[in-house]
Amino acid sequence: MSENVTSIDQRRAQRKRANFAAVVTDVISGQAIGHLGNLSANGMLVISPHPPRGEAIYQVSLTLPGLGSSPQTIEVGIQEQWHEEAASPGQVWSGYRIVAIDEADAALLDAWLEQPGRD
Repeated sequence: MSENVTSIDQRRAQRKRANFAAVVTDVISGQAIGHLGNLSANGMLVISPHPPRGEAIYQVSLTLPGLGSSPQTIEVGIQEQWHEEAASPGQVWSGYRIVAIDEADAALLDAWLEQPGRD
């Protein structure tokens, strides 16, 4: 394996599958852009009915369950990295990189990712 492939593998954060219904909402428009497929400290997979604009940047919010007594909503800036049609008609899978997140939301995300039972 080359050094380049090894360094890419080391940068890639483990993704946790969303085993709950989480709507990913565009904060600017207030419109849902899709449902969360999986999430990591660095990015997310969103399943939506329409493809995003290539390399588009969005400010989104989503709610993570199981953090204390009530679900917590976090807000992140994301940038589209890729998208492709899913096997199911009318669905597009899109990969996003997290480009902005404040410290409090990053701490909530880290806490959610560390919880057992999410893979």
